[in-house]
Amino acid sequence: MAVEELQSVIMRCQILEEHDFKEEDFGIFQLAGQRCIEEGHIEQLLEITQNEKNKIIIKTMGWNLVGPVVRCLLLKNEDDKRKYYFLMLDLLVKLCNPKELLLGLLELIEEPSGKQISQIILLLLQPLQTVIQKLHNNKAYSVGLALSTLWSQLSLLPVPYSKEQMQTDDYGLCQCCKALIEFAKPFVEEVINDKENKENEKEKLKDELLKFCFKSLKCPLLTAQFLEQSEEAGNDPLRCFASEIIGFLSAIGYPFPKIIFNHGRKKRTWDYLEFEEEEDRQLADSVASLAYLVFVQGISIDQLPMVLSPSYLLQFNMGHIDVFLQRTEESVLSKGLELLENGLLRIEDNSLLYQYLEIKSFLTVPQGLVKVMTLCPIESLRKKSLAMLQLYINKLDSQGKYTLFRCLLNTSNHSGVEAFVIQNIKNQIDMSFKKTHNRWFTGPQLISLLDLVLCLPEGAETDLLQNSDRIMASLNLLRYLVIKDDENDNQTGLWTELGKIENNFLKPLHMGLNMSKAHYEAEIKNSHAVQKSKDLCSVTVGGEEIPNMPPEMQLKVLHSALFTFDLIESVLARVEELIEIKTKSTSEENVGIK
Repeated sequence: MAVEELQSVIMRCQILEEHDFKEEDFGIFQLAGQRCIEEGHIEQLLEITQNEKNKIIIKTMGWNLVGPVVRCLLLKNEDDKRKYYFLMLDLLVKLCNPKELLLGLLELIEEPSGKQISQIILLLLQPLQTVIQKLHNNKAYSVGLALSTLWSQLSLLPVPYSKEQMQTDDYGLCQCCKALIEFAKPFVEEVINDKENKENEKEKLKDELLKFCFKSLKCPLLTAQFLEQSEEAGNDPLRCFASEIIGFLSAIGYPFPKIIFNHGRKKRTWDYLEFEEEEDRQLADSVASLAYLVFVQGISIDQLPMVLSPSYLLQFNMGHIDVFLQRTEESVLSKGLELLENGLLRIEDNSLLYQYLEIKSFLTVPQGLVKVMTLCPIESLRKKSLAMLQLYINKLDSQGKYTLFRCLLNTSNHSGVEAFVIQNIKNQIDMSFKKTHNRWFTGPQLISLLDLVLCLPEGAETDLLQNSDRIMASLNLLRYLVIKDDENDNQTGLWTELGKIENNFLKPLHMGLNMSKAHYEAEIKNSHAVQKSKDLCSVTVGGEEIPNMPPEMQLKVLHSALFTFDLIESVLARVEELIEIKTKSTSEENVGIK
């Protein structure tokens, strides 16, 4: 019945001019054709389509049949008539109006979800490429529309993170990336080999390809994990995709040095980029991804001028590293740390000039490392961030170290990080004693730094348990200074400032310890009483209430806190003892001299 209906409308339209086709003819053709496909009459439909007499009818109305044909191809993987569906699709692409076909194909690509996304993309990329190449006007717009639609769908697919996931490629992302490169190649070649002097159209096509490259650098390449650079690297589909994208950039006139070294400057210097505001915000992710691919993965690094100094390269990459560290995904944070390590290892210790800290990213990157160290749930990344912060400190010159220490003490708000900084300050003072005199870690400059170290944030009311790491580090630094620096030499300026240190640090610490120990001893006494009643209870530790804690566990926590206070008190007593011995000895020497 469907075949007869289709033949009937075709016979009626064969004697008409194209502009005489009626709306009802379109409707009957579409419904009858669709039913022919669904009922399996594909061979008869193919015969009708191949008939030269029906050429104009198929050109005008046939694009409506693409959807049903594609759906059958997706559903009937083992059908013995599958080859006829493919022939039908090829004929429709060849004969139908390309403008209508383009929109129809893009609608089909936008329809599916999950694993069907890759299936339909892989099926339709070649027909889509053919249709666009048949268009002569506004080709750049069509290419941009197609690439944008394809990328939007691909961005919904999960990115494989392991070798096994890449090999299985369950969602087809790797296959699609490879196919997408083949889809884009003719349009890249068209930009390169344009001999028709259509300069305006050529520039539009370049812009669309450039946007596609940047989108690809963001997704999937920003979060993608890559295989180790070895023999296996050549089989890494996402690495191959990245290499092709970077190659496209160079081919259309934007080699990566031009992009990386322009990023971060005022927008007017980006004369070749016209992005919408939202796209412009995403551009930072794309360029950071590009920097990682070049400097860490080594893709196309031979394009980099060899005359560029390591500090110059680090200067440009710090902005990209900062972008990575603002994200939370494990793979992205890992890339930021790798890019930072790659840049720092090229630089000699103590050679990175303090003036670099005037560049915003040179201060925001170490602050980003602190966030990863303190907030990231992944232990390996926390440890790596700590190692990178130490490496960064090692590369700075003395004034740079001094400036960074002040910044971190003022901004970290974390006892463990502050203890780490204080230990580094101690190391620098020690080097100044043992090697060459360093004015940044002796005398007035050091005293200014010690004012930030040898104090309690809230005086005697400071939560000593929460700040115990910082307090212990400060006491150890003070003990070191008292032992190392004689009062007569006073190289560090410690002895001149001793009265201020006692008032701002030692005395408030004594008071705080007395109050804290009294509080926790009372809590222990209360816990013993509760334990006898065998009830659950709450306990306040470090300013936070931990509810419904079993009494035996509560006692362990409270005794642990008291142990910490005893430890602090022990070191404090030793420091005060050393101060007394030193001042008494100096006093006796002065009397002897007289």
